[in-house]
Amino acid sequence: MNPQEATARPPRSPGVTADQKSTLLYARPGILVTVDRFTVGRASWQVAELTHLHTTRGPHDRVAVRAVAVTGLMIGGVGLLLGFTGGLQRLTAGAYLTLGAVFLLPVLLAVVGDRWRPPGYELWGVCRGAEVLLFSSDDERQFGQVTRALRRAREMNRYGGWEDPLASVDPWRPAR
Repeated sequence: MNPQEATARPPRSPGVTADQKSTLLYARPGILVTVDRFTVGRASWQVAELTHLHTTRGPHDRVAVRAVAVTGLMIGGVGLLLGFTGGLQRLTAGAYLTLGAVFLLPVLLAVVGDRWRPPGYELWGVCRGAEVLLFSSDDERQFGQVTRALRRAREMNRYGGWEDPLASVDPWRPAR
């Protein structure tokens, strides 16, 4: 082997063998998690380089946020207009109840928007000193499977394999 090639290669984990490097932990179209690599679409990372994994929820749907903001501004404008013109003093009790129900409209829009289009699940991690969005999904089940597979891959790289050292040893049994 050429000495320049030896220095260019990244160091390998001592306990992970070549056949374990290709162990497939999760595979779906566009998503691949092996012991060595995490691939989503065209982006690919080495599992050994990923640190500080954490999950978050993404931003709220833009359409729902805009609908709540516009509705709130319109209702606030109508309230200010009624207040400055003296129309609030001439309203009946039923009109005040109706106005109160209308003021709840932005809250109802926000709740419906979050139910209809909930924020996505995001998996973030640090790779080579920079925080990177590794994976994002609207499907909670798929997100959980990918996250668990990536955490398993990190454990295999850290500990050198699947087997627990104490579990792989034959237990002592007395001679009968």
